[in-house]
Amino acid sequence: MEKPVTTEMLFWEIDRCLVADSQPSDFIINVSEEDVFKKPPFDKLYALKSTGQNPKYHPEGSVWNHTMLVVDMAASVRAVSRNARAFMWAALLHDIGKAPTTRMRKGKLTSYNHDIVGAKLAKEFLSCFITDDTFICTVSNLVRWHMQVLFAAKQPHSVNIREMAEKTDLRELALLGLCDRFGRLYVDRDSELKSVRDFLRLCEKVSGVDFSDIRILMEQNEIFSSH
Repeated sequence: MEKPVTTEMLFWEIDRCLVADSQPSDFIINVSEEDVFKKPPFDKLYALKSTGQNPKYHPEGSVWNHTMLVVDMAASVRAVSRNARAFMWAALLHDIGKAPTTRMRKGKLTSYNHDIVGAKLAKEFLSCFITDDTFICTVSNLVRWHMQVLFAAKQPHSVNIREMAEKTDLRELALLGLCDRFGRLYVDRDSELKSVRDFLRLCEKVSGVDFSDIRILMEQNEIFSSH
C-alpha cells in the first residue's frame, strides 16, 4: 500500500481500515511512524504515545497502547453496531482528551474530564476532513459519554441516563464501553462484565432500551467470556 503523504490521504486510509480490517491497529501503528502522523490534527493522537496512565488500571502502558487494544476489540464486534463507521472512529478517538488532561496528583496519574475535553477534540479532528455534522456529533457524543459505563457501576446516582439518551445511542455507548473496559491487559473479566451489566440494567430501567443482543454478545463471544 502506498504511504499516505498528506493528512487527507491518511484520514481516508485510516477510515478504510477501521471499517474493513480485522485488526486495524496493525495499519495504524505502522503509519503512526510516518512524519504525516505528527502533523495537525493527527498530532493529537500521536501525543497519546507519550501519555502515561495509572498502571493499576492500565498495565498495558500508554494511552496509545490502550487505544490500539480498544480499536481491535471494537473491530471484533463492529458487526453488531448500527453505525460501524462512527463506532470505530469513537473507539479510536475515545481517549484523545487524555493528553491535555493527564496530571500527576498525589503520586497518581489522573485524567479528570478527559471525556468532556475529548468530545471537543474529536469534533475538531473530524471537522478537518468531513462536513457531515450528524456523523461528527455521533462520534463526539460517544466520546463524551464513554466513561458512564464505569460510573454506572461505581456511582450510579451520578449517571444521567435521560440526558445521555437525548445525546447518543445508549446501545452503541454500551458496546463502546464494553470494548473500553476489555481493551486492557490482565482484565478482571468478571468485574468488567459486572460493570457493563450494571450499566445495561440502569439504562433499561430508565430508558426501556433493549440490550438483548449486547447481552448475547457478552455471553457467547469468547473474548468476553469469564470462563
